[in-house]
Amino acid sequence: LEDSLQLLGGRLAGLDFEEQFGLIRQANAASVSDFKASVAVGLDELHGLRRALNDAEKEHSWFKEKHGLVRAARVQHGAAHVLRLSLLLFLFLIETAMNGSFLAKGNEQGLFGGILEAAAFSFINIGAALLLAVFCARLVTHRSSFGKLVGIGSIIFYIVLAVTINLALAHYREVSGSLADGAGVEVIRHLRADPTGLTDVKSWLLFGIGLMFSLFAFIDGWFVFDPYPGYAGVENRLVHRREDYIDRKKELIEELQDVRDDHNEKVEDIVKELGSRRREHRAIIDHRSRLLALFAQHQDQLERACNQLLSKYREANIQARTEPAPKHFGSPYKLDRIKPHVSGEGEWSESDIGASIRAAQEELNAQVRLIGQECERGIEQYRDLDKLHPDSVSND
Repeated sequence: LEDSLQLLGGRLAGLDFEEQFGLIRQANAASVSDFKASVAVGLDELHGLRRALNDAEKEHSWFKEKHGLVRAARVQHGAAHVLRLSLLLFLFLIETAMNGSFLAKGNEQGLFGGILEAAAFSFINIGAALLLAVFCARLVTHRSSFGKLVGIGSIIFYIVLAVTINLALAHYREVSGSLADGAGVEVIRHLRADPTGLTDVKSWLLFGIGLMFSLFAFIDGWFVFDPYPGYAGVENRLVHRREDYIDRKKELIEELQDVRDDHNEKVEDIVKELGSRRREHRAIIDHRSRLLALFAQHQDQLERACNQLLSKYREANIQARTEPAPKHFGSPYKLDRIKPHVSGEGEWSESDIGASIRAAQEELNAQVRLIGQECERGIEQYRDLDKLHPDSVSND
């Protein structure tokens, strides 16, 4: 019995309700401070991103006002941008393949050599058209007169260059078919003497295909960015700053919600653990009470058995005696009862546990409400940054 009581006492001491209540107080104290720290760090970060966005908005408004623009920028994003780049690659490959079959006529390496020469011509033909369209020709839409002159000059230069490159390619096809060496020098001589003196209809066809592909590349390059120089860059910077700010604000709000949810989960785990320990405490107390009751019944049984044995002995003794029986034969035997020692040191009563758990639950519920309020307050502070830095709207 003493060993069992000692074991049960150890189990009761191991429940350690004070530790659980200490964890509750610790979680409550740390959660609010952690939450406020997360909000402070997020505000510092968002302030920097919002200032960068505000600067980009001011630059955008200033650029539109300076250049007299009232329309939105035409900027290609995502699939549209990939489609234009794919079109340029497609033009390059198709022109290389088609020109390669024409130039294979006089090449020593046959079709392979013709494709290599065609790739070089296509790279120059399409590359020159693309570079002039992107960096020079678009200046024709510029507000300044000098920019317009540069743009017009670039368009004229492109037309001359495209016609020259494709005429040279057509002459090269004719000359390479009859000369093994010096075809390049002969092409230059023909261009100077008679640029349009092509004698083969396939050469004219090669010229037309090359010029058409060059024009396609020029038009595609024109619309890769906004037609007005610099407008696409300003628009892209504004879009990127806005996306950075919005995405980071969304992430920070999710982080605050995660902190709140983590605290709530921690609280739920502590409450579940408290409930489990309370049930175990009740089971241990009930088991100890049954054990003590059984031991008391065991001592009663010993006393009854002893009295039955004594009564048989005394009856036989009285029948054999010639003298009267002693007086103590009429008194029952009283067993000296063993009183087991139950140490209640540090032990919680069921009422104390219930009251403490209810108080802890009320404190946790209040803390959960406080965390929810702090979360809403933090999100509102993030949103207040838009009030401190409202979007700039141009008068145009």
